[in-house]
Amino acid sequence: MFMDDHNPPHYHAIYGEYEALIDINNPSVFAGRLPPRVLGLVIEWTNLHQKELLDDWNRAQDHRPLEKIEPLQ
Repeated sequence: MFMDDHNPPHYHAIYGEYEALIDINNPSVFAGRLPPRVLGLVIEWTNLHQKELLDDWNRAQDHRPLEKIEPLQ
């Protein structure tokens, strides 16, 4: 996430040379591309941590430090 980033609430998922912007409210890619297997894992992680991601989005908009979110196990 980046401070003062544009709506909708999202984060940047980067995998090698791929990058996608992931919508937090409706877990999906709205820009960019990830390999299908990676995208599946990213969407699963987003669904598991949606509230935490939205909380971090709000922190980023207020220029506050982000909280660490656990990786997919």
